[in-house]
Amino acid sequence: MDKKSVIRNFSKAARLYDEYADIQRLAAFELLSRQPRDECRNILEIGCGTGIYTSLLKEKFDKAALKAVDISAEMIRVAEGKLKGGVEFTVADAEDVLPYGNFDLITSNASMQWFADLEAALRKCSAKLMENGVLLFSIFGPQTFMELESAIKDVSKGKSVVASQFNSKEVLEAMFKRHFRKVSIDEIKYSESFTFLMELLSKIKHTGTAGTSMANNIFSGPNRLKEIEKVYKSTFGAITATYQVFFCRCEAL
Repeated sequence: MDKKSVIRNFSKAARLYDEYADIQRLAAFELLSRQPRDECRNILEIGCGTGIYTSLLKEKFDKAALKAVDISAEMIRVAEGKLKGGVEFTVADAEDVLPYGNFDLITSNASMQWFADLEAALRKCSAKLMENGVLLFSIFGPQTFMELESAIKDVSKGKSVVASQFNSKEVLEAMFKRHFRKVSIDEIKYSESFTFLMELLSKIKHTGTAGTSMANNIFSGPNRLKEIEKVYKSTFGAITATYQVFFCRCEAL
């Protein structure tokens, strides 16, 4: 993924992100329920965003040293305003460098699908885990926005949704096994419905997920938008959006 675009999109979305991040919030609660133990001493959260998941971690592990990083300074600013103390926030690209120290829990909610080199990041995470440490994270899969992908391809040949490029369960599992002792991946599909296509596109924009890898003018003009919406509804019966989320657990070597 183009790193500059990722930073730009999420920074623009920071102010209103929480109002639109319903799926990310559901994934955060699900991820919290999968935490490996009641007590963690040192926790690192990668891609903390506006602190939705961070606040849950802080509440559950109130005695832990919690570090949280995000590539967007605007996202960090919102998170810091929400969480008054108790978390060490850092603006950083987790693909380049991880905070000093080792951790018994490294965790991330709905962010690592944006990594340019996920396997290299997994290797770094593995090296940062303490003995018996756990990497626990959620990540979007390639069937996310599959309805939008189908409608766009019908109308604009050769164009696709960014999410279709996300790693499959099989690819993720192969990566994990090269760097961790024990791995598991569970899948949950969430779904949302909208009255109009523009509502879905607005949600994509305000959660920083940048929707499509096509030219910016693909949706320009009411006729093109109506054309895609018509195909969408005729194929799926409504404007629905699927979110494929993998919940991944990897134990240190």
